[in-house]
Amino acid sequence: MVEKKTWKEFQEAGMLWWINMILHTFGWAICVAISKDEIVDVFPARVKFRGFDEEHNTKGYVIVSKYLEANIEDLRKEAES
Repeated sequence: MVEKKTWKEFQEAGMLWWINMILHTFGWAICVAISKDEIVDVFPARVKFRGFDEEHNTKGYVIVSKYLEANIEDLRKEAES
């Protein structure tokens, strides 16, 4: 099963933050260019920074936790099938 999603949905689910946390370990990130509240480009980039500040991490964990809470039953069923 493949269900195409938008970059905005990916970002709003907390997945962009989560994946970038991992990518920062290797000096990489997925960058999103936004113009007038619309995503106009997404690209991988080499970056010098490593990780996010405490405020962004706290917000990210809350968003990902809410995503899991709202989708856990579907995730479990998909994993089992």
